[in-house]
Amino acid sequence: MIRVATRYVPSVSLRPLTMMQNWMALSHQRKSLSELDDTMLSDIGLTPDQAQAEASRPFWDAPNHWLK
Repeated sequence: MIRVATRYVPSVSLRPLTMMQNWMALSHQRKSLSELDDTMLSDIGLTPDQAQAEASRPFWDAPNHWLK
């Protein structure tokens, strides 16, 4: 009997679930970012305008590094 090595390929059906989980996490992170005061934003190197711009992005607008 010949055995062929196989590689695990994730189920296509898991991809939508993962994408939805990522969207929910991103939405939560952006909401949290919008609640930080100016001192906290300064601690992480953001201006209030930068934080507002990021927090106002829609949940499906993920950062480019998430798409790799």
